[in-house]
Amino acid sequence: MTAGHDRGTAAGPAAGAAGDAPASRQTFRSPFALLIWWLWVLFAVGNLIDLAVEGRDHLSVVAAFILLLITGVLQVTVQRPRIVADGQGLTIMNPLRDHRIGWAAVAGIDATGQLRVRCEWPLDGGEGGTGHRVLYSWAVHASRRRQVTAELRAQRQSRRASARGPFGGFGPPEGQPPPPPPTVADADHVVSVLTGLAEQGHATTPSQRAVPPLSSWHWPAIAAIVVPALALLVSIFA
Repeated sequence: MTAGHDRGTAAGPAAGAAGDAPASRQTFRSPFALLIWWLWVLFAVGNLIDLAVEGRDHLSVVAAFILLLITGVLQVTVQRPRIVADGQGLTIMNPLRDHRIGWAAVAGIDATGQLRVRCEWPLDGGEGGTGHRVLYSWAVHASRRRQVTAELRAQRQSRRASARGPFGGFGPPEGQPPPPPPTVADADHVVSVLTGLAEQGHATTPSQRAVPPLSSWHWPAIAAIVVPALALLVSIFA
């Protein structure tokens, strides 16, 4: 699954003036997930219209609530997940929970299956150690199979280059390490952009104190599943 991003506002300079936070607001999400979501919406709307026009029995009511339940599940798990980066930090929107992370607390970003954000902040004013937390995003996925394939290909190329040696223009020059293994392009691109924004945020707001990520339940997403599920149960046993 790939991940695309949309700029909410026009991107500013690569580095803002001293004391200015990154001005660009960007949203990262999966374009394939959006495609799946809109295909399902068209299918569900067509079927609901047909049930409203032709359906006259109890089975039609049950079928309508099943469609609404599936729509709620897909909206939460497919359409909703995204990452929003702005001048103050990151917002990770997962199916049922939101996580807000200030740039000062971002210690590292990488992709291991899902995009992973490592957070650190001082405890008790910096005298009691450091707090740690790792958060994962559903919005960006790195294929394990593609990662393994890329690593194996890079290892074979490195062995062949080492066997040929630096003579005749083959292989890396003496004293120069072989090129790094390729990465999964889409996830690597998102990690690169977010890492750059985090570094910019650290540089432009050096006085900002790192605080723990703020996590909260997204109740509309929970309602999008619970309400149709309850309605379906009532329609079945009514």
